[in-house]
Amino acid sequence: MGFTLGFGTKCAAPISVLGIGAAALLAGTALNATATTSTLDVNVHGLRSMKGNVLVCVTANPKFFPDCSKDPKSYRAKVAARDSENVSFQGLAKGTYAVALIHDENANSKMDMAVFLPKEGFGFSRNPAVVTGPPKFKAAAFAVDADEVSQRVKMKYML
Repeated sequence: MGFTLGFGTKCAAPISVLGIGAAALLAGTALNATATTSTLDVNVHGLRSMKGNVLVCVTANPKFFPDCSKDPKSYRAKVAARDSENVSFQGLAKGTYAVALIHDENANSKMDMAVFLPKEGFGFSRNPAVVTGPPKFKAAAFAVDADEVSQRVKMKYML
C-alpha cells in the first residue's frame, strides 16, 4: 500500500464582467456550484506515537483503492502525526468514496513491510475488519451526500 503525495488541483474558469445583471447571475451560479460540493472531515484515532506523518488518500474509484496514488481525481494529504487528529478535504463532489490512511512513522512516504505484514499503522473509512490484506472498496465506502461528512478512522498496527 504505497502513496504518492500531493493534491489534485481544480481550475476555475476566468470570468469577465459583463455588467451588473450578468455579474449577479454569475454570482448566483457560483453559489449554486459550491452547494454541490462537500467537505469531508477524517478524524484519526489510535496513533501509537506522534512520530512521522499520516498519509491520507480519498478516492471514489474502486480501481484505485486502497492505493490511490495513480488516481488523478483522488484527494491526498500528508500531515504531521502530531497534527493529524482531524484532516479536512474540501470541494468533494457528492458521491461514494473510501479513505485509506498510513501512519508513516519513519516519514519515508510509504508503507514499510516485514515479510507480508505492515510495520506501520493503517486505517480505512468505516473501520472494516482486516484479515488477509486490505479491505475491498465496498467495505470502506461511504456516501458523501451532505455539505459536511465525517469519518472516524481507528488506526491498526500488526507489529
